[in-house]
Amino acid sequence: MDLKSDLKKALESLRKSGERKFNQTVDLIINLQKFDSKKNQINLFVTIPFKVKEKKIAGFLEVQNKGVETITPEQFKRYSEKKDLKKLVKKFDFFIAQASVMPRVATTFGRVLGPAGKMPSPQLGILMNVNDKEVEELKRKISNSVRIKIKEASIKLAIGKQSMKDEEIIENVISVYNAMLKVLPKEAENVKNIEIKFTMTKPEKIRIR
Repeated sequence: MDLKSDLKKALESLRKSGERKFNQTVDLIINLQKFDSKKNQINLFVTIPFKVKEKKIAGFLEVQNKGVETITPEQFKRYSEKKDLKKLVKKFDFFIAQASVMPRVATTFGRVLGPAGKMPSPQLGILMNVNDKEVEELKRKISNSVRIKIKEASIKLAIGKQSMKDEEIIENVISVYNAMLKVLPKEAENVKNIEIKFTMTKPEKIRIR
């Protein structure tokens, strides 16, 4: 299967759909088959070569850190109201936490962060040691990663922007696709097809042969 050239053709076709007044997001849709999402709980972070956007990150840390917008335990009481919690969840794309404050984060913020899928995670987001180097490294990793959480037989995620080069979008798609194959029980057999689209276009379907 020559996924690269199929993706290239699909992107060429999408780019003919006319200009929009904004930089459209490129969405990747992976449609699965012979796959039971209840039996196979898949939740992983995939590092992609080209970041889609800068993510807004907040940190639950014991002391203020200049590298990230910090919420210290003393400030937790500001978030006793659900509406304040919801505002916080909307404002940031991603949350990180120092391991030592994690139990208190779970108690104070869990009821809103959990359902939003933004709870700091041991896979990507919990810091044992907090120093500038560790915080910067984690921020870089987060901005270059996408999260795949399979709840149903179709996964949709933002994989790029229209302004990116085709080659960059293709490399991002292939990174995600290969990471998916590693965790699917029957690998490529579990993939029915993949689709790629811009925000305002119909999807282009790519068959997996």
